[in-house]
Amino acid sequence: MTAEQTRRKSTSGPVSVRPLREADLDRADEILRVAFGTFLGVPDLFGTADYVRTRFAADAHAAFAATVDGDLVGSIFAANWGSVGFFGPLTVRPDLWDRGVGQSLMEPVMGCFETWGNNHLGLFTFSHSPKHLELYRRYGFWPRFLTAVMRKQVKPRGAVPGRTMYAELSAADQQDYLGACRALTDAVYEGLDLGREIMAVHAQGLGDTVLLPGESGLDGLAVCHCGPGSEAGTDVCFIKFGAVRPGPHAGDRFERLLDACEQLATERGLGQLDAGMNLGRPDAYQRMIARGFRTGVQGVTMHRPNEPGYSHADSYVIDDWR
Repeated sequence: MTAEQTRRKSTSGPVSVRPLREADLDRADEILRVAFGTFLGVPDLFGTADYVRTRFAADAHAAFAATVDGDLVGSIFAANWGSVGFFGPLTVRPDLWDRGVGQSLMEPVMGCFETWGNNHLGLFTFSHSPKHLELYRRYGFWPRFLTAVMRKQVKPRGAVPGRTMYAELSAADQQDYLGACRALTDAVYEGLDLGREIMAVHAQGLGDTVLLPGESGLDGLAVCHCGPGSEAGTDVCFIKFGAVRPGPHAGDRFERLLDACEQLATERGLGQLDAGMNLGRPDAYQRMIARGFRTGVQGVTMHRPNEPGYSHADSYVIDDWR
């Protein structure tokens, strides 16, 4: 009998949930890869991308483990973006699916949201899975527009005038720009704040944040993961979040932001640019299609309450809540 078969045979007790620990990370990563690979039929879905260690390092207090008979069998992570909170990935060992493990993991995450006081909650899940949709519906989440995780091959472009990189700033200037980023995202959706993501990417060396200063404040920002060990993976620059200042000419600012992200990918020697786009932002989506982006993975975002948040026709935001 293999070690895995022995582990499975022994896990027959009740589900317990506790904070995820650093010693759990290798096993949590293994379960994530097996769970998604089993469900989607893609054995090496994540490759060199890392969703477990990066999210644990970003906020260990919002990472939880499920155990059965002392063995780790699942994990979940939550993220606090100011007025917006989301969670994922939620993963459970496949032989324990439909045993209530996922529901047990939801409880501490909902507690995080209550403590943080987020106004709008969300998640990304499989649009074709009634089981997933029903689980999250029990907690008040409602499916809205599809979200496409899009990708394109990087093409070298000229330098974007005025582009600034967060990592290149002095500590004092970084603080000033964090304030400018809050002002921009607050204009996109009241209380939205990406400061934690910006600082986590910088502290962990996962990539960098593109900043586009304008005449009336910050015109755009994009939090980017680059290469293996980040949420991007080998040869990929992944825009985890991007946004431009709303109002007249927002579409032009969005095009400039995409140029700046592609410039970053070129500078890092990365061949692919990935970005998530909710189809509730139709003009932004169509502009990405026109630039050569194509959908690689498609899911649905679920929202609590059943409102668009910042996914509406006048919004030029990049994200996917995976």
